[in-house]
Amino acid sequence: MKNYPVILEDAWKVYLMGKVEVPALRGVNLKVEQGDYTAIEGRSGSGKSTLLNIMGCLDSPTAGDVLIDGINTSRMSENQLARIRRRKIGFVFQTFNLMSGLTAQENVALPMRFDGVSAGVARKKAAELLDVVGLGERIDHKPMELSGGERQRVAIARALINDPELVLADEPTGNLDSKSGKIVIEVLEDLHKTGVTLVVITHDQAVAKRADNSIRLIDGTICHAGKQKCNFKDSH
Repeated sequence: MKNYPVILEDAWKVYLMGKVEVPALRGVNLKVEQGDYTAIEGRSGSGKSTLLNIMGCLDSPTAGDVLIDGINTSRMSENQLARIRRRKIGFVFQTFNLMSGLTAQENVALPMRFDGVSAGVARKKAAELLDVVGLGERIDHKPMELSGGERQRVAIARALINDPELVLADEPTGNLDSKSGKIVIEVLEDLHKTGVTLVVITHDQAVAKRADNSIRLIDGTICHAGKQKCNFKDSH
């Protein structure tokens, strides 16, 4: 029986701009199978970041359902969503989102500390993960002492600190030069080979082509490669 860490069922996200309703997602249906490496691509404004926020429980759909590991999160409170995020989902953002005053090791350890784990245990695991992403000798460096590619690898290590079932990467190469971007994608792909379910949001077709599955988002509607067609809908 297949296991799906994330399922979206007829998910809509509609923003109110004054008195005008602006749909960012239009009835999205999506299943990500355990262990998959999926790229979601599309132009700016296509709804990629909105989709990531919905998949990652950073936001709730206006209508429809979002199931994380079989649990319907659509009507959960913010505290409940935060617990799901900490324990089941790892995030890698384009802008890294590192704390400038903390070292690489302290940044990576932070999610475990928020979850009540002792400083010693969290720091030990953070050091191990930084070694995995090739930064074992940089654990005491702060973000401004690291290159963009190194900061992104710190962010990847942080995303893995709580052993998530699902890692969501939002334009992970967007702020990097081509050489650093290639290294970051290879780090993510190496992690995927260990069994991590990986979803990469990207506008770069070269990145999307490296994934096992590529999905294109157009005007808030997903078009799947292969037999499935775009699921355009007219209302919500």
